[in-house]
Amino acid sequence: MTASIPLLAHDDLDTVFAWRDGRAVPVREFLADVERVAAAMPPSRHVLNACTDRYHVAVGFAAAVLSGKVNLLPSTRTADTVRHLLASAPDLFCLVDAACELDLPQMAYPPSGGVDAASAARMPSIAADQQVARVFTSGSTGAPIPHDKTWGSLVHCIRSGQRRLALPPGTTLVGTVPAQHMYGFESTLLMAFHGGVALSAGHPFYPADIAAELARVPEPRLLVSTPVHLRALLAADVAVPPLQLVLCATAPLPAELAHAVESRLGAPLVEIYGSTETGQIATRRTARTDSFSLFDELELVPVGDGVAMASGGHLLAPTPIHDVIEKVSHIDFLLHGRSADMVNVAGKRSSLAHLNHQLCAVPGVLDGAFFAPDAAATETVPRLMAFAVAPGLSAATLRRALRERIDPAFMPRPLVLLDALPRNATGKLPRAALAALAADYVDTTEVERDER
Repeated sequence: MTASIPLLAHDDLDTVFAWRDGRAVPVREFLADVERVAAAMPPSRHVLNACTDRYHVAVGFAAAVLSGKVNLLPSTRTADTVRHLLASAPDLFCLVDAACELDLPQMAYPPSGGVDAASAARMPSIAADQQVARVFTSGSTGAPIPHDKTWGSLVHCIRSGQRRLALPPGTTLVGTVPAQHMYGFESTLLMAFHGGVALSAGHPFYPADIAAELARVPEPRLLVSTPVHLRALLAADVAVPPLQLVLCATAPLPAELAHAVESRLGAPLVEIYGSTETGQIATRRTARTDSFSLFDELELVPVGDGVAMASGGHLLAPTPIHDVIEKVSHIDFLLHGRSADMVNVAGKRSSLAHLNHQLCAVPGVLDGAFFAPDAAATETVPRLMAFAVAPGLSAATLRRALRERIDPAFMPRPLVLLDALPRNATGKLPRAALAALAADYVDTTEVERDER
């Protein structure tokens, strides 16, 4: 007999599930909304949840699960992405709560009413082996790859994270990341299902909006964010309400930024390590240690060529980790960047993650990234490029600072100063976006003119 797991971990249906515009939404009302939306869904098996309200995303996800549907969670929603999704899921439809230009059959999020919240007196259960989501890698190192997720594996993962974070009862989370991408999916949406926290419906992006959304929910508060958003929050002159904890993921977090966040916001910052393939598997207090600690029941074994295998816990099978790691103990490890990031120039090796860290550590640099062109696409040895957001710095000044931090073999040519990098909604830089940017500047001589 297949085991089943409740939709939510809440025993009391009057417990607060979410906060919307300052109003508490109890579990009972959430379940009624799920029932209402599930009843309105078409018979198609695949759904893309494009709602903007995080509460609507949660309701739509749960409604699809109860209807036996699979939630597709692509890293982007470009026309090309939609074409690829339709190739494997031709019955795909889109759930929306605002204007949406996706070329898909659309279902509007139904208005409230029609179901009595008081009638929701029983918590639904879901088969542990039911496929509930298909998530896609971000494309930061190539084309997005799909990975199917079962209800049991997702819940097991979230419960492991809950034990690690040990958040007090009544904690409310505010997320700056979308709930439809893996990090936001786990650390905002699923945390509200089985992580013992209430969900804030908002999706703030700018510092003032983040502070305002935090002020609308009660203490204790959890902020789920990214290095990009946290750096902008620190740079802004806004008062941030007291926080219990800050979670961070999606890109390497410099220790200097972690220290600054903890000092300014007065709360510990925990960095999550994981991937689309594995989900979250480890954490570290970045301001205090360089090493990550695996969740209980998990094991990480290096197998050579910069690849390790993760197994145990919520993982249904041993899963490759395409990162260069160094084991410190049976649960602790150091992360040295992705194996795909390793570059070899003039017989010298480094990683793009290390080079990016050195670039962003230069005072005055707000954001930056190195790019290594595909050797197959060039007729000569590919030359590293770099892009930086550094108001007030010239390319020559930045280049002099880099010479003190990296080997001359890795000096970028060109080094291009921009107003912003093409990061996606989770703060990542897909390789395709960087490649497109590089194509615009591959022949530039702006840097050389600047240095003369």
